[in-house]
Amino acid sequence: MSEVPIVLVHGGGHGAWCWERMVPFLTRPALAVDLPGRGNTPGDLDSLTVEQCAASVLRDADRAGFERFELVGHSLGGLTISAVAARAPSRVSRLVFVSCAVPPEGGSAIDTLPVAIRWLSRQALKRAARGKKAGHQPGLSEKRIRAMFCNDMNPEQTRFVIENCGPEAVGLISERVSRTGIPPSLPKTYVRLLRDASLPPKKQDELIANLRKSPGGDVEVIELDSGHDAMISHPAELAAIIDRL
Repeated sequence: MSEVPIVLVHGGGHGAWCWERMVPFLTRPALAVDLPGRGNTPGDLDSLTVEQCAASVLRDADRAGFERFELVGHSLGGLTISAVAARAPSRVSRLVFVSCAVPPEGGSAIDTLPVAIRWLSRQALKRAARGKKAGHQPGLSEKRIRAMFCNDMNPEQTRFVIENCGPEAVGLISERVSRTGIPPSLPKTYVRLLRDASLPPKKQDELIANLRKSPGGDVEVIELDSGHDAMISHPAELAAIIDRL
């Protein structure tokens, strides 16, 4: 395959469904994956780890016949794409972080999350501590989904998101992660979303700084005037950014 294909990794509470409106605008082969416990991919949200997510992405890429690919993550998917690049660096041509959670090296994603989700996650962690398992946070209310993901969407797009959003594995949010193993020479791009209500631009700047502090932390930053779910509200514009990379 002469063209480098694209693997798309969703964020928290989302699934492969979130990319379906953007994929037709891409000019290269693309695969949107469901992480374990979402869509058609089996998995237990109560015990899910970042490493299991990375292994799932690589299995899906193998099934698609993608030997080497550009890896695009959205939001919490930033944890997974970093883990894939650290685990199989020769297979990844570029990392693209679309308003992604990027914890400090050795830290967890929980403190990069919006206040409301951080509170829900910590409550779920407390319940999990009592129940001796990682647990998962319940699906967001319609009010929170509208506020966090849909501030730049029309009514039809908003309904699409509300009808598809689901729960998320708390273990992913609380797990400490490292980007050690990602080659310094691997190109990295961060798509900074200017109307993001989940990770506002100033918060994204902190996350970009965390990425730049990693070994080989040279990061290209591209801005898009969009809310958090840019692949739904601005699919053509986000596809154009990904394609030209």
